[in-house]
Amino acid sequence: MKSRRNVNYTRLAVNEDTIGLTCQQNENTFDPRFDMSAESSDKIPWKSIGLAVFLLVFGCILLILSLFVFTGHMGGDKSQAYGLLGLGTLTFLPGFYETRIAYYSWRGAQGYRFAAIPSY
Repeated sequence: MKSRRNVNYTRLAVNEDTIGLTCQQNENTFDPRFDMSAESSDKIPWKSIGLAVFLLVFGCILLILSLFVFTGHMGGDKSQAYGLLGLGTLTFLPGFYETRIAYYSWRGAQGYRFAAIPSY
């Protein structure tokens, strides 16, 4: 693949006056998507917490079933146990992560807020 070597680059403005003009233009526009008001951070995303708890419980069940298949307490092939282990891991990890954030936010731990959990 041929590279382009004849590209003309220009230097960015280092002058603070030029930077200030662009910042002043951006200050006049308001985008409500990026508004971080106190009301939005205090709102508890119940649907997301419910989904996280469901993923946590379902992941635990799948991991326990894979353990039973591996040890021979339940019928099945090793390939089925690996499938249950993979699915259990994929559901347990995000469920544990979001549930942990929700728990620490509820307890009021520093650095944890309900705003860190995406709401659906």
